[in-house]
Amino acid sequence: MDNASYTTLNRQSGLMAEMRAVANNIANLSTTGFRREGVIFAEHVAALEGAEPSLSMATAEARSVNLAQGALVKTGGTFDLAIEGAGFFQVETPDGPRLTRAGAFTPSPEGELVTADGARLLDLGGAPVFVPADAGPVAVAEDGTVSVGGNPVAQIGLFVPAGPGDLVHEGGTRFAAPGGIEPQEDGTMFQGFLEHSNVDPVAEIARMIEVQRAYEMGQGFLDNEDRRIRSVIETLGRT
Repeated sequence: MDNASYTTLNRQSGLMAEMRAVANNIANLSTTGFRREGVIFAEHVAALEGAEPSLSMATAEARSVNLAQGALVKTGGTFDLAIEGAGFFQVETPDGPRLTRAGAFTPSPEGELVTADGARLLDLGGAPVFVPADAGPVAVAEDGTVSVGGNPVAQIGLFVPAGPGDLVHEGGTRFAAPGGIEPQEDGTMFQGFLEHSNVDPVAEIARMIEVQRAYEMGQGFLDNEDRRIRSVIETLGRT
C-alpha cells in the first residue's frame, strides 16, 4: 500500500472517531448537565528518503470537552439545582468522588441527597448532604447553604479541578480530577432549576454532514485506488 492510501486510511479512522463524538452529542441533547465533546487531531510529519516530499498524517489523539454554560430551565423541583458560572457538584461514586453539572437530586430513605443512580451529593467539606424529613420547607441559597424550616443544615459545595487541564470525562455527565479539586467561590446555585446540555443541535447536524461528506470522499479515493491496483496487477498478469 502506498503512502497516499496509508494517509487516507488514517484520516478515515479520525473521521470515524469524530462522527462517534458528534453522534454522542446529538444523543445527549436533552441530558441534564451534559457537555459537548469534540475530537482533537494531531498532525505528524515524517521525512521521506531522497527528494521525496515529507509525509503528513493526522490522527485523532483525544477528545475535548466544551465547558460552556448550558441554558437554565425552571422546573420548580425542591431538590433540582443548577449552577450558573464555573464549578461542579461533587458526588460520591463507587470509583471515588466525581464532578458533575447534573443537579437533579432526590432524598434517599436515609435523608441524604442522591442522584438517580444513588451517588451521594457532597457538601463543602466532602460529607454527604443530609436533609431532615418533616422539619419544614427546604431552601437552597445561591451560595449552596441548605436550610430546613429556616435553619441552616449544610452547605453544598462547588468545586473545580486543581489544574486547568486536569479534568477527565468518564462518560455521561461525570468527570474525574486526578490532580485533586479545590473549592469554587464564584459559581451561583439556583434552586428549582436544571442546566440543560450545552450542545447546539444545528451546529452538530451541520458538523455531522460535513464529516460524512469528508468520509465519503476518502472512501471514494480508496475505492479508486483499489481499482487502479487491481488493474495494474491484471495487466502485469497478462504479460
